[in-house]
Amino acid sequence: MAYLISEEAQDLLQDVKKFCEKEVVEQCKAYDVSGEWPKEIYDKAIEQGYQALEVPEEFGGPGLSRVDVAALIEQMAIADAGFATTISASGLGMKPVLIAGSEALKQRACDLILDGGFGAFCLTEPGAGSDAGAGKTTAVKDGDEYVLNGRKCFITNGGIASFYCVTAMTDKTKGVKGMSMFFVEKGTPGLSTGKEENKMGIRTSNTCDVVLEDVRIPASNLIGEEGRGFNIAMQTLDQARTWMGCVATGIAQRGINEAIAYGKERVQFGKPIIKNQALKFKVADMEIKTETARQMVAHALTKMDLGLPYTKESAIAKCYASDIAMEVASEAIQMFGGYGYSREYPVEKLLRDAKIFQIFEGTNEVQRIVISNSVIGK
Repeated sequence: MAYLISEEAQDLLQDVKKFCEKEVVEQCKAYDVSGEWPKEIYDKAIEQGYQALEVPEEFGGPGLSRVDVAALIEQMAIADAGFATTISASGLGMKPVLIAGSEALKQRACDLILDGGFGAFCLTEPGAGSDAGAGKTTAVKDGDEYVLNGRKCFITNGGIASFYCVTAMTDKTKGVKGMSMFFVEKGTPGLSTGKEENKMGIRTSNTCDVVLEDVRIPASNLIGEEGRGFNIAMQTLDQARTWMGCVATGIAQRGINEAIAYGKERVQFGKPIIKNQALKFKVADMEIKTETARQMVAHALTKMDLGLPYTKESAIAKCYASDIAMEVASEAIQMFGGYGYSREYPVEKLLRDAKIFQIFEGTNEVQRIVISNSVIGK
């Protein structure tokens, strides 16, 4: 394993593995079919404090390094990618506050997480996906308050969050320099959510629209300064992309695990199919690519922990890991043969889960732009 983790994290990793084997793997199969959000699974995860893995020690959290957390998140993803996405997205919801928020907002966000809540990051809009600066949501200053209006879409944890970090335009004439970031708590009048998306994969995560209709919040809920919203959002995504690479690596690892287990059991021509050299080579290639993805994730997170620039490394980790998750899932299906195409077996789900990681937190096409700009120059 590429993750060189602390003794505390090693103990936690064993706890997470046991928890996932007991409470997640089998249970999530039914929820993948129904599309319902598995509240009881997350309630048990909250009892273990898994939603708070990224809360800094100074705000009451466990004080784990990012690399420590990555090992835990990947283990969750091996069990179920939707489960890992939900836990990871809660940390994502906190990141804008931790990057630029006041000490009071940081403590409030962390307290909500520690109390069993989830966070959500609200950037994407119906007309603003890769072009995040095209958002229509507005925030108008009114005395000592801001009034927010707009609609966000495809928001992970949207229907279950205790708080939302929301981008909104405070000055439409300035383009992305007129975008600001705000902290909005659940239950604020005018804040509502749309129906849950009926997704192809990661069906144990909650994804929906977040609607703001004359939502009034204190001016102190501005994160950072007016006009810094786009910059804060990009810093948030720089971090989030590596976590998506981490989850994608877990999907790939599950594909390897399932392919090997099936290959040892499936007998053709008088011997287990895993004895065929062609399949051994296939497994070797799957392992090479998965371990490479894991190393890329670990490298990006190590640079974050050291306070070094990591934008390019984060983009590489997300882009490569999500691409190989799709590839490894497809190869696992191939090793299962016709059974791999059946929903009675676990590998077709891996392909459905993997696809979104090439899309959200910036499509892989956008990642390649980020990478090329870093190498060539803009």
